[in-house]
Amino acid sequence: MSVDKKKTKNLSKVVNVTDVDEVADFTNIVGDFLVRRGTVADAAVIAAVRIDSWRTTYRGILPVAYLDGMKVDQSTAIWTRILQAASDAACVFVAEINGEIVGFAAGMTLAEPKLGFDSELTAIYLIPSVQRAGIGRRLVAHVATTLASAGAGNMLAWVLAQNEIARQFYTKLGAELLTEQTFQWDDLEMQEVGYGWRTIRVN
Repeated sequence: MSVDKKKTKNLSKVVNVTDVDEVADFTNIVGDFLVRRGTVADAAVIAAVRIDSWRTTYRGILPVAYLDGMKVDQSTAIWTRILQAASDAACVFVAEINGEIVGFAAGMTLAEPKLGFDSELTAIYLIPSVQRAGIGRRLVAHVATTLASAGAGNMLAWVLAQNEIARQFYTKLGAELLTEQTFQWDDLEMQEVGYGWRTIRVN
């Protein structure tokens, strides 16, 4: 199990951005937190964090009926399968404060490159009260390091075009804006943007 008790680390060795203290621009102090590998036992909490984050972030962007209709039990089943198959090539990390999961991130290597990238940050979600405290940055670093150890050389991330907070987060971490496109999600037509880090090799 990989555990990090908020250690100081140069993220540029992972995702090719500037020093973490300069890039993070923290405005929220939450105290010590732990980042560790996710387990099957975490599936229900991960599902709840994801759904709560969607309902908070996308209220006013996505239909209310869609957000209110998201089911924790259905999402738990999906995350259980993901966590059962977890490896360095498909990893999930959770962040804890005082034993409570407050966020998570996931990533995977890609069998076929997308936009020239061979791995993807597939999810990152935090509860609102712990955002802008450095937790998301640390989660991204763990995912990137793990994917690099599995052979990935770079990393892609997708976000809804209207999610300005996430877009600013990726930009501050040094990600490059790559493309914008329309896609279908559960019969909803959405606009997404792709960001990428050209290197995630650990020096």
